[in-house]
Amino acid sequence: MKIVISGASGFLGTPLRRHLADAGHEITQLVRSDPAGSGQARWDPHRGELDADLLEGVDTVINLAGAPFVHWPWTASYKRTLLDSRVETSRTLADTIARLDAKPALVNASGADYYGDDRGDERLDESSSTGSGFLASVVREWEEATRSAREAGARVVNTRTSAVIDRRGGPLKTMGLPFRLGLGGRVGSGRQWFPTISLDDYLAAMTRLATDDSMQGPYNMTGPDPVTNAEFTKALGRQLRRPTVMVAPAFALKAVMGDLATVVIGSRRVVPTRLLDAGFEFVHPDIESQLEAALD
Repeated sequence: MKIVISGASGFLGTPLRRHLADAGHEITQLVRSDPAGSGQARWDPHRGELDADLLEGVDTVINLAGAPFVHWPWTASYKRTLLDSRVETSRTLADTIARLDAKPALVNASGADYYGDDRGDERLDESSSTGSGFLASVVREWEEATRSAREAGARVVNTRTSAVIDRRGGPLKTMGLPFRLGLGGRVGSGRQWFPTISLDDYLAAMTRLATDDSMQGPYNMTGPDPVTNAEFTKALGRQLRRPTVMVAPAFALKAVMGDLATVVIGSRRVVPTRLLDAGFEFVHPDIESQLEAALD
């Protein structure tokens, strides 16, 4: 298949681009600078500029572009960047796809934060309502930006991705050093749910979504056995053979991190119902196997 990817040089984009290429797919990477080779093409999503000819004959467009959530401080300016970097890229791709006669599928990144800052113990699948909070509002606009492609008849997938477990990025990259030094511990009460997925399962699920014409709409990209922050903390301590007795008080995190604290102290018990219903088989269904694969 011919696949175009934006955001293909990031934590998730780099391994996905390689994974798809290794599987025999023809990959074109959208870049904002001058192309460095035949496998790259230039676009400017902030100006809404993308040559429609680049998508002619393409089977699927995968959009992973967006400023990182893990950034401190979250100033008003950076919040705007978080939103614009997602909405502008998604809308530019969706609008371009909508104008084509033969429309490629659009697999557009999204986030598990769609379900809100804190949903307690509620089990959240793709049919669950959206929640409240800044990140939930960002994700809603992010998904809404794909509307033009969907209304024009293109197959559109929104991947509501949770924390991807891999030592090269995501939460493990941030938490690795303090945990290795024996300074790791739970956050707040530790009872908040913390959905995760291994990098291997993420890559396999993204490949399935990009190549299976029967799959469209939102998909929760998370493992089938979510754990609490306390359970995650203990599992990581066991893998690293380090104590995890420290506690990061929720009130202190809120005082220092502001809205960013909701990423770690909010509770979202997200489950991948639609992936499971489609017969997707997780290689690393639980946190122990996810961490073992990530730290091997």
